[in-house]
Amino acid sequence: MLKKFYLTTPLYYINSTPHIGHSYTNIAADTLARFHRQWGEDVYFLTGTDEHGQKIAKAAAQANLKEKDFADKMVSVFVELWKSLDISYDDFIRTTEERHTAVVKNILNILHKKGDLYLDEYSGWYCTPCETFWVDSQIEEKNCPDCKRQLEKIQEKNFFLKLSKYQGWLIEYVKTHPDFIKPVSRYNEVLSFLENNTLTDLCVSRPRSRLSWGIEIPFSPDHVTYVWFDALINYISAIGFGYDEAKFKKYWPADLHLIGKDILRQHAVIWPIILKALGLEMPRLIFAHGWWMVGEDKMSKSRGNVVAPLAMVEKYGIDTYRYFLLRDVPFGLDGSFSDAAIIKRKNSDLANDLGNLIHRSATMVEKYFSGSLPETGEIGHFPLKAECDKLENELRQAIGNIDFSSCLDKIWQVVNQANKFIEDTKPWNLLKEGKKQELDSFILLLVYVIRRMSKILSPFMPQSAKMIQEQFASSRITKGVPLFPRIDLSSEDGKVYPSG
Repeated sequence: MLKKFYLTTPLYYINSTPHIGHSYTNIAADTLARFHRQWGEDVYFLTGTDEHGQKIAKAAAQANLKEKDFADKMVSVFVELWKSLDISYDDFIRTTEERHTAVVKNILNILHKKGDLYLDEYSGWYCTPCETFWVDSQIEEKNCPDCKRQLEKIQEKNFFLKLSKYQGWLIEYVKTHPDFIKPVSRYNEVLSFLENNTLTDLCVSRPRSRLSWGIEIPFSPDHVTYVWFDALINYISAIGFGYDEAKFKKYWPADLHLIGKDILRQHAVIWPIILKALGLEMPRLIFAHGWWMVGEDKMSKSRGNVVAPLAMVEKYGIDTYRYFLLRDVPFGLDGSFSDAAIIKRKNSDLANDLGNLIHRSATMVEKYFSGSLPETGEIGHFPLKAECDKLENELRQAIGNIDFSSCLDKIWQVVNQANKFIEDTKPWNLLKEGKKQELDSFILLLVYVIRRMSKILSPFMPQSAKMIQEQFASSRITKGVPLFPRIDLSSEDGKVYPSG
């Protein structure tokens, strides 16, 4: 049986169009999925959309659409974006699907019968943009602790999940599983929160009189399910909990929940308690990456600084965008997004280093060998070959640590070593001096390295890797156009133009 690798992204909320943060998570997840497939593992890569709640109902009303029609329209935007970014997901789940809603109702019934759900009067503060409840001790000046928007005071009867019952267990679990949450800063954040705060039980419903757009509570038709409780369950509803025992047994527990740091508490506190209450295993790892900032500000619609992924792809190319996001900042930390930063990466790393290596090598095959590789000759034991050969094992370790920038650093060391190999060997002199054996060995090594690198790079930049593989697939090498034309910044109108 193949080793399985089940990884998930969050379900993206569809009240507005996707931004760079959505694409960052899915590009990272896609890269991981592609690596694990290369290693021969049975990968199940899940993404999807969160479609219930007050914000969706409000957005639909503003658009003059029924909630489901609005959801269908917005989901198509996400699906098209993932197609444009070459995201190779295995499953896309929507919280409006029957396979999901049936599981949510089943779980509500299980927890209610077990006594972990109870009806009580709720009086407190609610943030509609965050879909989050807060108590007096958590807020200042009636503003949401997360988004800083004004809170709404509500009083109503709702169903609650007994988070407090499981707090001691969760503290002990986190302490005894230091690799459960990464990076270590997020682990420390969660443990500190659990040890220094008393968990309040989670409100898991809304009265139908206030909100009708949600999954009905099966034992209380006057209530619908709170959006976060609904959404978290997708990680098990997608793989068959309660209806496909073989599939669920095959893939659960998740090997990785990949999320942004702003939803860490829901995934590292609420979700483990739901699983514990259901008697299910914990996910192997919850990894919370950082935010992309513009200057020192977080991207937000209200600030007008949201970066649209498709605009970046159109401007710079899909693989340049993917490369920049994964290379420029260690995964887990916040990064600062700017056109200047992405242009610098394209011109330096992609055009000068990788693109130059590919183009020069193909040109030399064309010039020195009429486009065909030598039929005989040995690569030889060069330091470049040794570095290339050990790269895959080094990357396996870095990918296991979800350290993309370290992976790409290691790859580029070999790229730069290959470029230096050309300068040091001076093949044009070998040709002049008639040193055919040395020239054959030189070009065979370069092509060997490029072929290995195209495989290694394919999870990061799948389209570019495919083009390299097509150029160097056979003994007949085709030069083609430069993969990464430099961006000329000298134009007076300030626009970006590719320079030949």
